[in-house]
Amino acid sequence: MDVYFCGSIRGGRSRQPVYAALVSHLERGGHAVLTAHVAAPDVLSDERRYPLTEIYRRDVRWLEVCDAVVAEVTVPSLGVGYEIAYALHQAGKPVLCLCQAGTSLSVMLEGNDTPNLRVVFYHDMAQALAALDEFLNAR
Repeated sequence: MDVYFCGSIRGGRSRQPVYAALVSHLERGGHAVLTAHVAAPDVLSDERRYPLTEIYRRDVRWLEVCDAVVAEVTVPSLGVGYEIAYALHQAGKPVLCLCQAGTSLSVMLEGNDTPNLRVVFYHDMAQALAALDEFLNAR
């Protein structure tokens, strides 16, 4: 599958190792991660090389063509929220939101009953990866 991965970039990079583990797992599973760069430690400096409109258009194009969206939402991010809403309501894509247990998540995600949205709270990486595999295998 072509997977669009979302994780906070400008909102904070504290979860970058988690993003890297999720992207690596997806790639080992044979999936193409269109946004694998989100998991890179130097994504902020790489992002500065491109005009903002170019990044926006590229990401929207990827949201349109992907088979599914996986978002790690523990760190709040306006961009990730926008990508999730676009994927669900504009592109009609299935979306998995993974969130570290104990995090206070926005009601706009946790209370959202949109059929294509699944929100999973995980305690450890094994739980996150199991939820990820279950989500993708259901497609």
